[in-house]
Amino acid sequence: AGLAILAFAGVFGSLGGSVAQAMVADLVAPEKHAPAYASVRVASNFGVVMGPPFGGVLLILGGWPALFVAVCVMSALAWLLAFRLLPRRGAYAPESPPERGSFSTILADRAFLLFMGSAVFAWLVYVAYEIVLPVSLVDGYGYEAAAWGFLVWINPLLVTLFQIRLTRVTARYPTAPVLVVAMLTMGLPFLVLVWTHSLLAVLVVVTVFVVGEMLWVPTSQAVVAHLAPEDLRGAYMGAFGSAPAIGFALAPLIGLQVRNSFGDATTWAMFAGIAVVAAVLGGLACVGVARRTAAVQSAVLES
Repeated sequence: AGLAILAFAGVFGSLGGSVAQAMVADLVAPEKHAPAYASVRVASNFGVVMGPPFGGVLLILGGWPALFVAVCVMSALAWLLAFRLLPRRGAYAPESPPERGSFSTILADRAFLLFMGSAVFAWLVYVAYEIVLPVSLVDGYGYEAAAWGFLVWINPLLVTLFQIRLTRVTARYPTAPVLVVAMLTMGLPFLVLVWTHSLLAVLVVVTVFVVGEMLWVPTSQAVVAHLAPEDLRGAYMGAFGSAPAIGFALAPLIGLQVRNSFGDATTWAMFAGIAVVAAVLGGLACVGVARRTAAVQSAVLES
């Protein structure tokens, strides 16, 4: 019963994540979307940094019951703070509920569908880092499991310290080049593991990957917020939120099967190639967005 509840919790968690992304766009001006999404990422990654040591202390002091009770209390506190402090309506929320079907609108939006395809490939690369890389390091390259526990901690720490700074620096550049560079920076470092799997090489791969991730996540969220019509922003964010689920479903299946059949080097070359596909699709989608924006602005000027 407990496992079943946890499985459904993932479903409702995805729904909540989509709502949260749409809420950011409702609360913040369009030109500030990327910094706003970056700030939300910092908060969530700060939780990732502090959660394990805090949970470890609770386990030592009171065991699993203490941990579970503390998590419930913190969840209730988070809900209470949101209920009391968040406005009931954002300053940039749509004026009225949607009067059209979201599904048909999304299917007709070619730029968004292309960007969704890019996001799916990008999430394949991201999940390869999350799930396939530790298996490869421990089972294929002989690292201790505890070593990955240290390496994986680098990611949220760097995001917490540098996400907002990096977003502020890249805000002056066009979206398409930033997105392309982000996806290539996530995937191409895996090629280092084709030639060497030394600790220094792994540290370089992990660090460079995090830089690409910090560029990719808030930029892609801002693109979707820009693509989405105001009245269908939640639906667009929900559709975009399905990309991580696809990535977590397919990346372990594909990556581990290729690894078992052809080895670690082929696996990382494959994921580097997937990152290139994601970058190409993402760049084309951003070009389509720019053309559509220009067409809309031209129509407004003519009217």
